[in-house]
Amino acid sequence: MSSQTFVHDFGLAVRQLREARGWSQEMLASHSDLHRTYVGEVERGLVTPSLITLHKLASALGMKASDLLSRTDQIASLRATQYLRLTAIAC
Repeated sequence: MSSQTFVHDFGLAVRQLREARGWSQEMLASHSDLHRTYVGEVERGLVTPSLITLHKLASALGMKASDLLSRTDQIASLRATQYLRLTAIAC
């Protein structure tokens, strides 16, 4: 997995968890002491968050940083599975 793909998957994990709680980006930003536009950039995979940001987001979402990273890995695995399925169909 490329670094850019990981950053994108991390952002997707953050967005899914935020939406599962019914929170807006503003609410997550407030709970994590981050700016709303930065949260949006994280969710879209436009920025590479620091370890401090990882910790802030995980804490705001009520989880450990390792659990947030595990969620990112799950998304990557699903992406790989879907890619393999599409490749099999194309052959």
